[in-house]
Amino acid sequence: MPPTTESWVVSRRLIHKGRKFDFEAVATADASGRTIEREVVRHPGAVTIVPVLDDGRVVMIRNRRIAVDDWLYEFPAGTLDPGEDPEACARRELIEETGYEASSITPLGWFYTTPGLTDEKMRAFVATGLRHVGQALEEDEQIEVQALDLERVLRMMDGGEIVDAKSMLALLLALRRGLVGAGGGVERA
Repeated sequence: MPPTTESWVVSRRLIHKGRKFDFEAVATADASGRTIEREVVRHPGAVTIVPVLDDGRVVMIRNRRIAVDDWLYEFPAGTLDPGEDPEACARRELIEETGYEASSITPLGWFYTTPGLTDEKMRAFVATGLRHVGQALEEDEQIEVQALDLERVLRMMDGGEIVDAKSMLALLLALRRGLVGAGGGVERA
């Protein structure tokens, strides 16, 4: 079903204004007119990037994620600054987290990350023509950079080593568009 501009919101109440996200109580009406209240994370939007090296390997990060108390394999990603263009954000985050600058950024599309919890809209990109310029991590980031061949990444997904949904979906979108894998510079076994 395509998105609609119809709003079911009856009222909104700010619960907490966070550093990056806000938390809101939203009241809506169901089909019978009954009011239902939900807590929602309001998010300014984000990007994720599938960086592809000239030899076909993809650049992933091992990122310490406090929310899940674990290290996760992911593609680089980040939150949009107020008024920031998504492609500019993708270029910024790619350098910050991986140390690579891209000569080309190709949009893959967008998706909601967790629509039962948040309105976060994630835009996915593929980055090519990479040149190493050095990481510029934020003070609170703990990230390890790894260049991996596509077959290994797919095995890691199959084996439960990669469990980050945005990364898996961005890779799927890149594969479907032929920007990695067969026809995208990566030899398939």
